[in-house]
Formats: sequence, C-alpha cells, structure tokens
Amino acid sequence: MAGFLDRSRTIAPAGYNRWLIPPCALCIHLAIGQVYAFSVFNDPMTRLIGISEPAPGDWSLATLGWIFSIAIAVLGLTAATAGRWLERVGPRKGMFVAALFWAGGFLVAGAGAAVHNLWLVYFGYGVLGGIGLGLGYISPVKTLIRWFPDRPGMATGLAIMGFGGGAMIGSPLAVNLMNAFSGPGSVGVAATFVTMGLIYLVFMMVGAFAVRVPAEGWSPAGWTAPAAPRRLQTTRNVHVDVAIRTRAFWLVWAVLCLNVTAGIGVLGQASVMSQEMVGVSAAAAAGFVGLLSLANMLGRFFWASLSDVIGRKATYSTFFILGLLLYAAVPTLAGWGVAPFVIAYLVILTMYGGGFATVPAYLRDLFGTDYVGAIHGRLLTAWSVAGVLGPVLVNYLREAQIASGVPPAQAYSLTMYVMAGLLAVGLVCNLAIRAVAERNYLPADSAPANA
Repeated sequence: MAGFLDRSRTIAPAGYNRWLIPPCALCIHLAIGQVYAFSVFNDPMTRLIGISEPAPGDWSLATLGWIFSIAIAVLGLTAATAGRWLERVGPRKGMFVAALFWAGGFLVAGAGAAVHNLWLVYFGYGVLGGIGLGLGYISPVKTLIRWFPDRPGMATGLAIMGFGGGAMIGSPLAVNLMNAFSGPGSVGVAATFVTMGLIYLVFMMVGAFAVRVPAEGWSPAGWTAPAAPRRLQTTRNVHVDVAIRTRAFWLVWAVLCLNVTAGIGVLGQASVMSQEMVGVSAAAAAGFVGLLSLANMLGRFFWASLSDVIGRKATYSTFFILGLLLYAAVPTLAGWGVAPFVIAYLVILTMYGGGFATVPAYLRDLFGTDYVGAIHGRLLTAWSVAGVLGPVLVNYLREAQIASGVPPAQAYSLTMYVMAGLLAVGLVCNLAIRAVAERNYLPADSAPANA
C-alpha cells in the first residue's frame, strides 16, 4: 500500500485525459464540504438524553457551536503546517490521509454522541475532522493548476465549487439518516455519524486512488506558456518560506480574510437575519439558506473562471466594490421587500465563494507553480481568523443594538455598514498588490518541488 501511495506511482502516462482530474478533486471536496451543513446536527444533539426535548444534562446550543469553530480553526492550522509535506509526498498520499482523518473524525464523534461525551465529539469532528479538512482542502490544488496551466482559475474553481456544494449533499443525507435511525430511545445522531464517516471514506478513497500528476515538462496539446505573461503573472517561482515574508503574500492574506469575514458572518446567521429583517417564516428562511448555499457553490466556478479572462486583481476589485455597495444598501433593500433583500445576498454569497476559488490562481500568478500548494496552505490561516471574526461581529453587534433598544428588524443595519467598511479596506489592500520583487525568485535552474 505504501508504494502505491508514492508520488512516482501517480505520474500519468502519455495521452492521459486531464479532464479526469477535476472529478478526483470533487470526490474530496464534496465530502469535506459537509462541514457547512454541520448545523443540522445541532438541534438533535441538544436532545440526546431527552429525545423529544432537551433534558437536564443535555448539551446547549452554545457549547455545540464550538464543534464547527474548532473544525475550521484546525483546518487553517493544518493547511498552514502540512503544505510542505504535501508538496513532497504528492496528492494521492495527501488525499488518502485526509480521508482517514475525516472519516475517523466522524467515527470518534459518533462514539462521543453514543456515550454523551462532548469532549470526544470536539476531538473527533473538531480536531481529527479538522485535520482531514485541512489536508483535503489543499491536496488537489497544485495538481489542478499543473494540469490546467491555461485555465488555472477554472480548474480550481471547479474543484472548490465542490466544497461549497458539499452541504447540499451532506445536509439531506444527515437528516434522512437521523430520521431512519431515530426511535423511542434515540435521535439517531451516533449511528448517522458512523454511517456518514464510512460513506465519505469510500467516496474520498475513489478520488485518492484515481488522481494522477502530469509528467515533468507536460503541457496541454497546442498550448505554450506566453512569452510575455500578463501583468502580475510570473513564469518563475518563489519558495514558500520566502513567499510568506513578502508584502504581496500578506496583502493577499488580508484580501481573503476581509472578503471571508463579511460573507461568513452573514452565512452563519442567515436564517435568523432573514426572519428579523424581512419577516419571512422559519420555513422560508430555511429555503433562503439553501439558496445562499447554491450561490456560494456556483460563485466559486463562475468568478474563478472569469478571473482567467479579466485577471485576479480585477476580479477581487469587483468583489469589494460591488460587495460594499450591496452591504451598504441592504438595510434599504430590506425595506423594499423580500425579493431585493434575497437577490442582494445571493450576489454577495457568489463573491464569498468566488473569493475562495480565485485565490489559488492569484497565488500561482504571483509566486509561480512549484510551491503554490504550500503557500495556499499558509494563506488559509486567513480563513481561520475570518471564521471567528465574522460571526463575532454579526452576533455581538446585533446583541448590542437590541440591548440599546433598536428593534430587531433594524438591529443589523450597523453590522451591514461595518461589513461595507471592511470591504473598503479589502479593496485598498487589493489595489496595493504588486509583483514580487526580483530578489525573491528562485534561480531558473532550481529543482522544482514534488507533487
């Protein structure tokens, strides 16, 4: 088995169809994208003892909320620290190990639910699952960019679209399994965790065993690298340890962090916010959340593909300009009715997803291909920060507004203006990005990183 996982065993033969690679990446991202649907477990997990309603000793929603936060934080830390290892061992071993951690996290969380031990659930889904998330998220990125040097944005957008769409599979799957396993003495959570872990293990292993890397020097038929790359694109490479000391890296870090902060805070409170701002029912609010997930998913492919045409810098400038206008307009649009409110947020969420999908190609443009996987991993710490900052801003600003006597329908207005301000700062950071200084590039004859 160890030999089969070696990078040397994954080199594609001549004539290999590169379009077989995006489905391999989708096998990973559709599985780990379930993390966006974890909230479907929250209510049943408050009734593990009481079954029909919470009983003394049952867990509160506040304590359960840390499961998702731990998973996202560990995702960022894993991606930041494991990037160099993934560059060395290649995508198959990375995806294989990601599958073991992700599936293992479900199994351990299932045991925690069965014995009613919250710390075991934190460790299982949060820590072990978070490691699987981090490894799985970045494992296919460099491979896709190498297979699609002519369309790197489209390629990474197609795969990362799967992460945004994973909730659309994971949510109904979890609900149906819990319904099937529930009974007079169980809400079905433990059995659902175990079953989903085994399903995802098989699904992810398909991607891991099928993935291939191009042979050294391969390029698409009829394509040659442009002699004069587009502005802010390079054909040279910057080592990961050098890249993270450049001004360009930290500006891109800020760009991603600010774009994600604005979107993730709204995504986490979308149901309650829509009920309070425009007065929709709980059922309609659930439909609104589903539409946002769809917009998040489709935006990843659309914006990343468009960035191949107009450039990454122009794409992010569009995110920030259009986003700050929409956030600033939301309080007014909410007064106009449900439709303008929904349309505004659907556009905002396409740009939230598009930010994730476009950033690997942005890094490739600035720092080259050889270390892009490891650099991307370090950059994802911005996601960890945003995953805390966004929800905190939305929740605490809302609470402060209501405490000061502001009606719930207007309690989000200040939050929306703050988000617009954050996007204005992001625009300034994006406009400040320049090409990497000459001294940071590796010599032309330096050996490239594996993977």
